[in-house]
Amino acid sequence: MALLITDDCINCDVCEPECPNEAIYMGQEIYEIDPNKCTECVGHFNEPQCQQVCPVSCIPFNPAWRETPEQLMEKYERLQAEAAAKAK
Repeated sequence: MALLITDDCINCDVCEPECPNEAIYMGQEIYEIDPNKCTECVGHFNEPQCQQVCPVSCIPFNPAWRETPEQLMEKYERLQAEAAAKAK
């Protein structure tokens, strides 16, 4: 599952720099998470870093975006390959 940021977000700016996939961005009113980039930190960390640093615990799993651990790893590998191609 990808994560999502709820309306309880206080725009503290703590989560955005913690995302290794740059999936977190400022939306119209609060931060949002791009589910196409969110791997729940699979491939980088054991736990989602945004959830760990959020002072108001407003980053739950997104029930509308279900993914298996294997799918998350595949997404991580795709994102890494895309980043490597851009760096060339």
